[in-house]
Amino acid sequence: MKFHQLFVPLVAGFLSLALLPASGQDIAAGKAKAQACAACHGADGNSPSGQFPNLAGQTWRYIYIQLKDYKEGRRTDPVMTPMATSLSRQEMIDIANYFAAQPAKPSTYKTDDAKIKLGKAKADETLCSMCHLGAFAGQNEIPRVAGQQYDYVVKQLRDFKARKRTNDAGNMTSVAQTLSDADIENLAQYITSLR
Repeated sequence: MKFHQLFVPLVAGFLSLALLPASGQDIAAGKAKAQACAACHGADGNSPSGQFPNLAGQTWRYIYIQLKDYKEGRRTDPVMTPMATSLSRQEMIDIANYFAAQPAKPSTYKTDDAKIKLGKAKADETLCSMCHLGAFAGQNEIPRVAGQQYDYVVKQLRDFKARKRTNDAGNMTSVAQTLSDADIENLAQYITSLR
């Protein structure tokens, strides 16, 4: 057997494992614990409001890390910080697995085709898919942003640019420094339009 015949299936197997929910997951427990999240993020993780992110279909690891960062002060928000403070590690994992298992619904935001085209060009220029992957589906600690709420994307990119949000090891902060306000709006239009 040639090396690539063994290597390719092995790598594919490891990548598929990375997308699986955390071991010891308890979707039912996560659903029960996620009831407190429903007002902002929707019962199924598809937020009814542009100011709150969709969590449905997000990688469980990303959700878990964000909750942990809120709990430990690496990320702050007047609503999320107190919500996360009382959660145990297992509760964060259960909630993350619940939302990761929910199907993401397409955005209902009315996008502008010309801005989508400019946003795609900027995403290609800044190599967004290197981290967020093709179709912006995310991986491990890198969030799924495809179909995310427009207002939320704009706010996060602006916060990274202004260094108000810094729990990203500097990656998004560095990218955001290169973006104009128009770039941010166009990128948000493009990201929101993805299905």
